[in-house]
Amino acid sequence: MPGVKDLVERAKEEVENLSPIEVARELERGEVVLVDLREPHETREGVIPGAVLAPRGMLEFHADPASPYHISALQPHERVILYCSAGSRSALGAKALKELGYVDVAHLDGGFRAWREAGNQVEQPREAAP
Repeated sequence: MPGVKDLVERAKEEVENLSPIEVARELERGEVVLVDLREPHETREGVIPGAVLAPRGMLEFHADPASPYHISALQPHERVILYCSAGSRSALGAKALKELGYVDVAHLDGGFRAWREAGNQVEQPREAAP
């Protein structure tokens, strides 16, 4: 029986995996929606500036324009980059968004840890999405 590690590995084969440097470059250029999939208690250590907070358990609901929980920043035709703590949930989330019809989605491989270890900017979190 495959385990979650297998699911994550397969997801990473099917989605775009970005390094912290690549994500930083995309953020500098703009026109990207950055989504933090961590749970609210995980964001106490900070978030990547400009990130929309949307815990992984609600991602599909936040991403579906027909859902009452939809976050307006999430649109299937926009560039969306997901991240979590270490890159597993974001890989699974990116795959899920592709299955929902999102056409330009990627994830931060290594997650927030890799972002922070690379010396990139971190800010205190805002309120989580409704």
